Amino acid sequence: MSVLEQTAAQYRSLRWMATAGQLGELLADAEANELSYLHFAQRLAEHEAAVRTRSRVARHLKQAQFPAEKPLESFDYRHQTTITKRQVNALLDFGFIDQRENLVFIGPPGVGKTHLAIGIGQKAIQAGYKVLFRTALDLIEDLELAEMKGELKKRLNQLAKHDLLVIDELGYLPMTRQARYNLFQLINNLYEYRSIILTTNKDFTSWGEFFHDDNVAVPIIDRVIHHSHIFMLGGESYRLRQKTTG
Repeated sequence: MSVLEQTAAQYRSLRWMATAGQLGELLADAEANELSYLHFAQRLAEHEAAVRTRSRVARHLKQAQFPAEKPLESFDYRHQTTITKRQVNALLDFGFIDQRENLVFIGPPGVGKTHLAIGIGQKAIQAGYKVLFRTALDLIEDLELAEMKGELKKRLNQLAKHDLLVIDELGYLPMTRQARYNLFQLINNLYEYRSIILTTNKDFTSWGEFFHDDNVAVPIIDRVIHHSHIFMLGGESYRLRQKTTG
């Protein structure tokens, strides 16, 4: 076994897999550019860190279970007059996550609420946060199944391991009494501990309609909006415009 192979094996034993796999190329580049020992050592560390970061981001993007790739860069602000690029960019220091605050996007279907929620969630993952995406319907079914198994508390604790929970399309369907209770348990569990991005087609004055119980709606609203940034979105539906101009 050559010295190069022995060194690569030693890197693998230290779990520097990226460096071990490309040690020959890294060494050749260092020799070609006449790097000092210190700069070569720095290059190895930078290479390993960069590969690990890409791997972590890819893994967390997959675990987040976003339904589609919707980068913020492709969001069309020209037809969305109620929120600006400056406002969205101001959220990307992720102080709202560090301070356990929520984002709420309210507006009719098709105006970009989900696009913004996914785009911000993807950026959060790239910044090192753990994110989970769920439609409200899927989340409610998830909690109901856990409750039926007697594992609701366990499931709530699993959801709370994420820095940011994206709940999409709350308010499109009425909720049963048990679903309302489970959702309250979740919101209460996350309150001042984790952050939520919530998209809904109902303003808060209408939440009693789909909860069918203001006694449940009020405490949920109270916990959601206590520490939150609320954006009322209007404008023409993206999907309708694409259909009429396509």
